[in-house]
Amino acid sequence: MPPPRRSPFSPAADVIGSELDLGLTGSHVVHALTPGFCDAASLYLLERWRREETTYTGADPAQIEARRLALRVGTDAPESWERSLPVGEVLVFPRATPYARALVDGHAQLLDSVDEHTAERLAVSAGEDARLGELLKARSFLVVPLRLRGGAIGFVACSRGPGRGPFLTAEIAAVESLAARAAVALDNARRYEHERRTALAIRNSLLPGTIQEVEGCRIAHASLPAGQGSIIGGDWFDVLRRPGDRVSLIVGDAMGHGPESAVAMIQLRTAVRTLAGLDIPPADLVRRLDALASETPGASFATCIYAEWDARNHTCTLVGAGHPPPLLRGPDGRTAPVALVGAGLPLGLGAGSYEPTVLSIEDPALLVLYSDGLVESRDADIDQEIARLAGALDAAVDHDPLPSLCRRLLHAASDPAGADDRTLLLAELTPIVG
Repeated sequence: MPPPRRSPFSPAADVIGSELDLGLTGSHVVHALTPGFCDAASLYLLERWRREETTYTGADPAQIEARRLALRVGTDAPESWERSLPVGEVLVFPRATPYARALVDGHAQLLDSVDEHTAERLAVSAGEDARLGELLKARSFLVVPLRLRGGAIGFVACSRGPGRGPFLTAEIAAVESLAARAAVALDNARRYEHERRTALAIRNSLLPGTIQEVEGCRIAHASLPAGQGSIIGGDWFDVLRRPGDRVSLIVGDAMGHGPESAVAMIQLRTAVRTLAGLDIPPADLVRRLDALASETPGASFATCIYAEWDARNHTCTLVGAGHPPPLLRGPDGRTAPVALVGAGLPLGLGAGSYEPTVLSIEDPALLVLYSDGLVESRDADIDQEIARLAGALDAAVDHDPLPSLCRRLLHAASDPAGADDRTLLLAELTPIVG
């Protein structure tokens, strides 16, 4: 039995595709090639494909735009070439260059030296970096397209100096095989990064913005999606400045996780903002939100707690819709759950029966709104867990500033594994006197 054929590439070739990251994948490719296989290697992605447009399918444009994703010269770190050949630079390649020909024809391009366009570009910069002159001495120059589902997404360029022989047919085939594997890995990484950007955009759209303090109310908030590596979950919250030194606060929980719950959250949050702008009483606001949720896919059985603080009238009005009761720490220094007039049914059931609980607050107090991820446990009753959260707040409130206290409580949940989303909203209520 003949011995297995030895790969011409370094062990870095074996990890291509192990990371869902464009930059790391590109780095793995050039490290696989350099310095064992060639003296210098670079990887470029078509800018339009990187921006999630189409692949290159063989038209004949006057030029192409491609971004340098990765570069390696010998054993040098990419940072040492940052001024002359920066990673991330977008270059324009005319139709006559081997790069454009490789994309149009779909085949590798082999030259005895660096092409004229690249030579001129490097020569212009050579005065600032003498090392560029060494790259111009290449005796064999290879450009291999990165192809995916019948179209090109970029290319790999390799060069060998005078001390090495030219690229052989078998070696070109090996680079083409490596490029095919790299193209799939790059596509997976781009898809993942697109999904991550989408999730981050959704999450950022659900944050309450820059409001941290209004007259009579100082606010801190934090959230943590369930599971490993999650970005968005089923929780949502908001803080709304209202006329007359009032402020509205809401924490909600849509069932499930993922894009369906995210869409439901966005619709509910937008509805609350719209209804709050009508300046209707809190109970009427939640009733209308219930009616809207019943017609919104994914929003049925969502829960929420809505609070409106009026610093001038010293009142805090609370309306619950199937949500855990808020906590209140008063002047006696003890935190306890608020006894709501009615817990209310979850949104989307068309119950329409939501009663306000109006608290008179004459001294500074701390209001705590939270999602059930902080108090749900398989090993304890929810009332016990609410009491535990209240105790944790009492133990830490005099030692931590409000933002730090918020983060501490968020990570002190009953289930440290994070089986459910966690959201916390703290509001220091200070009555305005006079």
